[in-house]
Amino acid sequence: MNKLKLFAYVVCSSAFVLTSCGGGNTKRGGGSGSTKSLTGWKPNDSKGWMFTQKQQKQKGWPGMVFVGGGTFTMGLVKDDVMHDWNNTPRRMQVSSFFIGETEITNYDYRSYVTWLKIVFPPSDPQFKEIYNGALPDTLVWNSKLSRNDYAETYFRSPEYDNYPVVGVSWLQATKYCDWLTDRANEKALMDQGVISRDFYVNDANNQGANAFNLDKFKANDPEMQNYINEKRLAQKSGVTSKNARIVAANRNATSGVVQKFRLPTEVEWEYAALGLQKDRNYNNYLGKTPEIDQLKGKKGRYRGMYLENFKQGRGDYSGVGGWPNDGAPTTADVKQYPSNDLGIYGMFGNVAEWTADIYRPIIDEEANDFNYFRGNVTREVEKNPDGTYKVIEGGNIKYDTLADGRLIYRGLPGQYQRQIVSNDGNFRDGDFMSSLEAGYGREAEEGQEVNMYNSPKVKYIVDANGKVILQKDSKQRTSAISDHVRVVKGGSWLDSAYWLDPGQRRFKNENKGFGWIGFRVAQDAKDQNKRSRR
Repeated sequence: MNKLKLFAYVVCSSAFVLTSCGGGNTKRGGGSGSTKSLTGWKPNDSKGWMFTQKQQKQKGWPGMVFVGGGTFTMGLVKDDVMHDWNNTPRRMQVSSFFIGETEITNYDYRSYVTWLKIVFPPSDPQFKEIYNGALPDTLVWNSKLSRNDYAETYFRSPEYDNYPVVGVSWLQATKYCDWLTDRANEKALMDQGVISRDFYVNDANNQGANAFNLDKFKANDPEMQNYINEKRLAQKSGVTSKNARIVAANRNATSGVVQKFRLPTEVEWEYAALGLQKDRNYNNYLGKTPEIDQLKGKKGRYRGMYLENFKQGRGDYSGVGGWPNDGAPTTADVKQYPSNDLGIYGMFGNVAEWTADIYRPIIDEEANDFNYFRGNVTREVEKNPDGTYKVIEGGNIKYDTLADGRLIYRGLPGQYQRQIVSNDGNFRDGDFMSSLEAGYGREAEEGQEVNMYNSPKVKYIVDANGKVILQKDSKQRTSAISDHVRVVKGGSWLDSAYWLDPGQRRFKNENKGFGWIGFRVAQDAKDQNKRSRR
């Protein structure tokens, strides 16, 4: 298979990304079913009841489920048996958004790393870290006192194509989201005729910085001129041909641009997991039976069996031989178990999931109770002295260091360099620098830190062979919390039922992958609810 055909395969594979479009009612694993009311009324029927909320269903990218915004109680509403006090109930408002129907699968993630390998071949010295740093850490399956072959088979073998990818750190997951944004826009613009389908006939466009990215498209980069149909672009943007130049100068306005993919925030993930919109009467939510009490099948061949993948007890991951309970000792197909009422799979088991948020024990609803998110970072594109944008090239790629010593790129060649303008990750997080005393004459004594979240610092050395070797932090530390730990939501195949409650929260370091943590993607959406009365 030549390089061009292989590339075409990868592009087609990446277009698949998340299989089918969601947004419906509850779905059974391996099939689809619908939830109907015995009254005969359809959910949110504008002609029924005394008062309804008609929700304008938005069309999303394939594999994305629309979640209508609203208010809900975030946090744990049951007894806090662990006394963590990090998830006390609070009222929150969430805007509408899209979320992945399933977790990202091995097939999805392999499409990503295969594309990287073709476009930025590791045989080229300037690209050698790009592909290697994006690969999952397959050694997460190894255990000193357990035997399995997953380290060799799980990510690569076709039989696990539709299983959730694991061993991917938070840093790697965010890079996948950026890549998916570029590939989805590339596909959408080609389908609309804005970008020529002959773009990849030129083999040079398959290599390095020449590959398509949104930075170049939006900035009207001269490299893209030969492949952009400006007349078609103007038509898709709803303007006359005489104003086509305006569209060409501001391509952010085109309707062809697919909304950016990202990790869901903690509040979005929890809201989507609860699936409250499909279980409402007037302005109240119904169905407040704990989800764990609904995880057992009620009839048919699944009666009495768990319909989610989690650990039932010590030494019991799937039930007795010949009568498996949840049927999966480790991970399972992302659609093996029923979805929630919104049509979202895997929110109550299989793998836990990364969210976008930096972890802190408190959620400061007094400071903000709308689309709460800790981790806002503002970046701007750097410019050259002549006013042009700085482009990342092979010789100036910047990297972050993963827990196993590998390097993960911050940006790919061809994209624009960006610098951090502001970072609000530790805003009002309870430490000294967030208190009223900070900046009023009180300073830390020599050798002390003013930040209560004084977790171990990441240090490393590079040996003579260029290998990165992590070093242990010898200072005495009192916390594992830092600006580099991220919120993990949901239970997994390795967890007891305690972690299945969407209100539970924990944290892990952003530069490390785990065999029980995966991720799914999200997108912004518009709030388009219309009130109607009978």
